[in-house]
Amino acid sequence: MRELPRKLTVDELAELFEGRTRLVERLAELEDPLEVSPGLIAQLPENELVEALAAHPAIGAKSLSEQSRLEQGPDADDAVEAELARLNRAYEERFGFRFVVFVNRRPKSEIVPILLERLARTRDEELETAVGELIAIARDRWRTR
Repeated sequence: MRELPRKLTVDELAELFEGRTRLVERLAELEDPLEVSPGLIAQLPENELVEALAAHPAIGAKSLSEQSRLEQGPDADDAVEAELARLNRAYEERFGFRFVVFVNRRPKSEIVPILLERLARTRDEELETAVGELIAIARDRWRTR
């Protein structure tokens, strides 16, 4: 397991966060970017947080980076895939941004109840949770490289 780095490039962070976003560019300017990210996130405008979430692939998406494919595991049965697609649409319609969860190699069937639970939250709660999950994914990716 790797220690969190003192400095990361934009390209390294873009790999961890699934794309070059304003959040990634801001983190690349900082010492200990993955450690201090919560403080930075608290200061960012909502549109930059939504942009960072949009760069991450949806759970159950067919077009995934190699890293996301490994994290999300094999396809679930058709009923689970259909339910995830339906819930992802409902989530994005309700909150206006992508559902992001630290899958941590769990089967997709275990994500359905999490998505249902998170749909009942307020938008502010969910934005904070989704961005926190995004950071958890990036930290895990760094440590397991």
